[in-house]
Amino acid sequence: PASLAHLFQLGAMHRQNCSVGAPHCAIKGALSHWSYRMRLGWVTGLILIVPALAWIAFELGLWPNAADKYAQCKSSAVAGGDDLGGPFELINTNGQTVTDKDIITEPSLVYFGYTYCPDVCPMDVSRNAAAVDVLADRGLSVTPVFISIDPKRDTPKVVGEFVSYMHPKMVGLTGTPDQVKAASDAYRTYFKAHEADDDTYLVDHTTMTYLVMPQEGYVDFFRRDIPPADMADKVACFVENQ
Repeated sequence: PASLAHLFQLGAMHRQNCSVGAPHCAIKGALSHWSYRMRLGWVTGLILIVPALAWIAFELGLWPNAADKYAQCKSSAVAGGDDLGGPFELINTNGQTVTDKDIITEPSLVYFGYTYCPDVCPMDVSRNAAAVDVLADRGLSVTPVFISIDPKRDTPKVVGEFVSYMHPKMVGLTGTPDQVKAASDAYRTYFKAHEADDDTYLVDHTTMTYLVMPQEGYVDFFRRDIPPADMADKVACFVENQ
């Protein structure tokens, strides 16, 4: 068509005029080259900077881990959290040796305490039991677990009486001093009995409750100031995303 021929003629004239080194062509070429280098620089910068920013955000915990199905449920952090929990071997209220695989058969709230505790342990364990009941009302099954850190006084019978009073579903565990220490070390809890001349001593200990999932282990913890309903809400998030 005539219109296309006309365009080809204009293009040829432009190339001919520029071939003789016209100043306007040199300036236009330089500007075009500069613009190209700028665009290339921006693209290269984005390619390098965006992954670096994403990596920094991920390391700072600002970018949710797509591989962590519980990322939206977690709001707490504890030093060495990824290494908390692990296998344990303890004694149940029937005097039988059991392992974590026998106990953690569904989402479980694990608490380390002792039956002679005058106030803290009963309050914390009662709170855990109340949260389990709230979850049960929602159709979610969670097991409260009590592990004694006072094996000298907390025999299987004593622990059995304690947990049966606290909640019908609560699992009570004790063990030898070595077994109890190994379980406590796995969850990085602290306990130390006060010196006394009789059996009326107190025991200092960690008061956090740990949420443990079967085949997965520890996923989160709860401080003692969280009320039952709030604990149930958080636990429900984990249970519904398992």
